[in-house]
Amino acid sequence: MIDTPRKKSLLRRLAAQYQLLIMSVPFVLLLILFSFVPLWGWIMAFQKYSPGKGIMGSKFVGLENFVTLFHDERFFLVLRNTLAMSLMSLITGFVGAIALALFLNEIKNVRFKRTVQTITYIPHFVSMVVIANIVLTFLSPDSGFVNQFLMMLGIIDEPIYFMAKGEWFWVIHTLTGLWKELGWSTIIYLAVIAGLNPESFEAAEVDGAGRFQKIWHISIPGLMPTATILLILSLGSIVNTGYESQMLLGNSLTVDYYEVLDLYALNLSFGAGQYSIGVALSIFKCIVSLFLVLTVNKFVKKAGQSSLF
Repeated sequence: MIDTPRKKSLLRRLAAQYQLLIMSVPFVLLLILFSFVPLWGWIMAFQKYSPGKGIMGSKFVGLENFVTLFHDERFFLVLRNTLAMSLMSLITGFVGAIALALFLNEIKNVRFKRTVQTITYIPHFVSMVVIANIVLTFLSPDSGFVNQFLMMLGIIDEPIYFMAKGEWFWVIHTLTGLWKELGWSTIIYLAVIAGLNPESFEAAEVDGAGRFQKIWHISIPGLMPTATILLILSLGSIVNTGYESQMLLGNSLTVDYYEVLDLYALNLSFGAGQYSIGVALSIFKCIVSLFLVLTVNKFVKKAGQSSLF
């Protein structure tokens, strides 16, 4: 129980910051409305839900929907695709963003630096529909740039149907996501590097440290606390990959490689009418995400690095 002095001190701080509290009220209400109120729909995961009867009239079946989900071989195939593409995107995006930020920080020509930043930022603001169409056009077997270039170099004799090869889909999807988001992901790392103490770099230069030594011993350690927090948050959404890029880039020939959990839940709910199993899958994703965040945060905290809590 909070003692009286501490309670008074807390009330004083709240009174002194009442403007901030008032400003935060609309956002808290939006959070409750769109993130917590819809959770009552999770009841459907424990029912044999029927749109005609509604939640209040549908029969409760306990964990039957979860049992059905975990006995579906398609579920494990889709889970494999989700984890594979998420991990590939996480590793390439994480390493690529840090590498690009370090590279941009070392560029002394301001005009060239801004040009590179602009070029790498632009894809983030372009719709995924446009990005997917560009990728499909470049990889087209008819007049795609990639096939034409490879044939010109004599590497291949006939066009390759890239989008018909399921085993290549993960790589194509990862590179597409990297191209779209790499520049945008570097912004926070550039801000962190800009906030590092310049005296550390000056002292290292006086001691005879070269450019790569300063990067290794000053820039990278300075980035690690922020990078660790972002990594924990990214791992929390590893099973929430979305489905836009997979649906736009995939086709019937690669369905066993591009279908992810979100797309699988969409097909179950609105395609097969199995709304309850779709909701059960959503609950499974939330539990996995929470477990990953808590577990990784615990290991990071034990390692002495920055953590969420």
